[in-house]
Amino acid sequence: MNIGEAAAASGLPAKTIRYYEDMGLVAPRRDANGYRSFGEGEIHRLAFLNRARGLGFSLEDCRALLGLYADDGRASEDVRRLAADHLARIDARIAELKAMRETVAGLVSACAGGDRPDCPILDDLATGPLCAHTGKPV
Repeated sequence: MNIGEAAAASGLPAKTIRYYEDMGLVAPRRDANGYRSFGEGEIHRLAFLNRARGLGFSLEDCRALLGLYADDGRASEDVRRLAADHLARIDARIAELKAMRETVAGLVSACAGGDRPDCPILDDLATGPLCAHTGKPV
């Protein structure tokens, strides 16, 4: 299968497949003409990577997950630990996004939105919160 066919089969753009190859996550064989040739194993790895990346796992997490997947002697606790660490990062990001949302919602509600030039949103963006210790913008 050439890279276009591999892209269609895995759901990944060809550019991403080339990147994964550069990162050492997949290693398609090369034909005599130098073109990549993808077998079922590489397609499966690409689909695996597509799903893992879709769930937000980092490239290094994906490398570890692929290694664990290929290891018949793996301990499922190793996989669970990796996924639990990722879940903790997701929860932290959700907390950051909720705080960001509260801040932006407060700014939106503080702005009258009329045709006057004064705007608390722009004022906040220009000055931002100040550090309690230094008095300088954070």
